[in-house]
Amino acid sequence: MRHLLEIDDLSPDELRTVLAFGAAPTSPRALDGKGMALLFEKPSARTRNSMEMAVVQLGGHPVTIRPDEVGLDTRETVEDVTRTLCCYHAAIGARVFEHAKLERMVAVSSVPVVNMLSDDAHPLQALADLLTLADEFGGVDALAGRSVAYVGDGNNVARSLALAAGMVGMEVRIATPVGYEMSAADLERLRAAGIEAACTHDPTEAVEGAHAVYTDVWASMGQEAQADARREAFTGFTVDAALMVATADDAVFLHCLPAHRGEEVSSEVLEGPRSRVWPQATNRMHAARGALAWLMEHR
Repeated sequence: MRHLLEIDDLSPDELRTVLAFGAAPTSPRALDGKGMALLFEKPSARTRNSMEMAVVQLGGHPVTIRPDEVGLDTRETVEDVTRTLCCYHAAIGARVFEHAKLERMVAVSSVPVVNMLSDDAHPLQALADLLTLADEFGGVDALAGRSVAYVGDGNNVARSLALAAGMVGMEVRIATPVGYEMSAADLERLRAAGIEAACTHDPTEAVEGAHAVYTDVWASMGQEAQADARREAFTGFTVDAALMVATADDAVFLHCLPAHRGEEVSSEVLEGPRSRVWPQATNRMHAARGALAWLMEHR
């Protein structure tokens, strides 16, 4: 049984196939007459809408489940919830806090499990990022040798982006404040995939000549108590017009959204001509459709 918990659950060739499925103008009926459970511990506008529509486009029926309806590890164990959902659905998507919950689901699931976001990874976002960059620069093959600079917290989005970009031959640069770097285990995972990320504490160094600049919120969901400390630590890490001057002439700006204007990105950049955040949001649906079509074909 194949699952998608992180980008490197795919080989580079499989990644390209998933992207091709997502970019295709017509969709296979991979979920025709079948259901998919979409289980949310964390709410999300883009994830719910993109996943529900992707399932519909594949001929299936999405069932969105709120956390209070199942109570993972309170009302029922993760394992029992998973076994129950397998009775009705051809696939399960889960948006959770702890990545370990996804691993527990996989251990007992008889259907494919898709990570719709965990504290460790955000693979569907990374697929959408690649589709957006491929649209911008002339296809997936044209991304090899180009550079993407991530500026901000070394979080789940950064990890999945680095894996995805590196697997298609992009140069990966990551600028984080001291204390917010990607972990040694994260960097070792990249190396295991043949990716050497250039890490720095200087945003200007990271974006110099870059073809894409990417950022995310400084305090993610569940980190609200750290927001003030993080704002102080991330001083100087706002992606603004002055920072974008150092990039390549054809550089674009990406953000997984939601955005906090004036913190990790200025309104001028987010709303400016280099911003591709809305095509990127649109590609969340196409990426999900491609991933689900591939998983159902290879289950």
